[in-house]
Amino acid sequence: MIDMVGIGPFVVMPLVVSYFHNGLFLWAWIFGAFTAFVDSMIWSELGAAYPLAGGSYNFLRIGYGEKWGRLMSFLFVWQTCIQAPLVVASGAIGFAHYLSYIIDLNLWQQKLVSGGLVIIVFLLLYRKIETIGKISVALWIVVILTVVWIIISGLTHSQHSIQLLPSGKQSFFQYAFWAAIGQGSVKTVYSYLGYYNVCHLGAEIKRPDKNIPRSIFISIAGIAILYLLMNVSVMSVISWQEIKPNEKHLVSIFMERIYGHSGGLIVTVLILWIALASLFAIVLGYSRIPYAAALDGNFFKIFSSLHPVKNFPYVSLIFLCVLGFVFSMLFRLGQAIDSILAMRILIQFIGQSVGLILLRKRLGMKDLPFKMWLYPVPVVLSVCIWLFLFISTGWFALWGSLIAIAGIFVFFVSHRFKKKNL
Repeated sequence: MIDMVGIGPFVVMPLVVSYFHNGLFLWAWIFGAFTAFVDSMIWSELGAAYPLAGGSYNFLRIGYGEKWGRLMSFLFVWQTCIQAPLVVASGAIGFAHYLSYIIDLNLWQQKLVSGGLVIIVFLLLYRKIETIGKISVALWIVVILTVVWIIISGLTHSQHSIQLLPSGKQSFFQYAFWAAIGQGSVKTVYSYLGYYNVCHLGAEIKRPDKNIPRSIFISIAGIAILYLLMNVSVMSVISWQEIKPNEKHLVSIFMERIYGHSGGLIVTVLILWIALASLFAIVLGYSRIPYAAALDGNFFKIFSSLHPVKNFPYVSLIFLCVLGFVFSMLFRLGQAIDSILAMRILIQFIGQSVGLILLRKRLGMKDLPFKMWLYPVPVVLSVCIWLFLFISTGWFALWGSLIAIAGIFVFFVSHRFKKKNL
């Protein structure tokens, strides 16, 4: 659960509210949780059956078989090398937004802060893993306490009711509502991402057949409750009509209204801490994916290089942080989030769903430790939802498709080159 809570919920709240002109913004958070729950059926079945380090990389390789598995697993690493820096950039941009509550920063100053934060995270991680473990514990301990403080503060100082059902001429069956759900849920799903991270540690989990599905479902339920309560708390103090889509530190203003400027400062410092913690964990985890694929012979060999003294994948770390720095300077927050979903949906989420169907057809379901309920309904529903969200990213869906096509081209060219050199 702690792995799921980063800067996301704090920075996307005003964006989500801005898509709804009727106060029904909570449905984007509910739809995001539903998306995660449906998709979690696929992760749970694959994670319980194949508790291996690497998660999606292995699921795609096994699901698509010998012929196409290497292509799909390569494409996963390919898109990770682009979307992971976007995740880093989004966290750094969110950090700069909230820092502007304490220090008045113009746009370029915020860009310099976000880029500088990526450099700081790089320097923190350029060391042995034993030291990193101690740093990560210190960074993460404050996350849940901050969220609980925000929830209790809002619920005990409520001034506005939150609308959950349509009123008057409003309806759930209007195009405007579902367009808002699509755009808003792209942002809320971004905040839920991480429910599957236990699958990346599958080889280290005791009784993975039971604990991986259990961990995923409990995490989604717990975080969904926290996010909904946090939204209700904030919006019961600040009415949704007041919020502007470019509001950069909504939670700081919310706490200022309750406790004065000192309360706003304290929560801002805590959110900055959370942003740093999430960036720290993101860069640490993602930097290992190209390294593992390169060791497997299914990605560029240079990424398999370890630091000669400190024994960590430094080439992968440098690449991720350099690209993260560039993206933090180029993108705005909303653009970075849309890009992340557009990049991940085709290969990872939809590709993994199709891979599960192929796996069941090839091997059957007799030996599966966890079998999803009502198969194939969750798989079909998951693919439909991901396509809906993919389209909702707008032009970024086109860029996501083009990057996937470029990855296919690079895969076949690199493999032909390998064969010539054998």
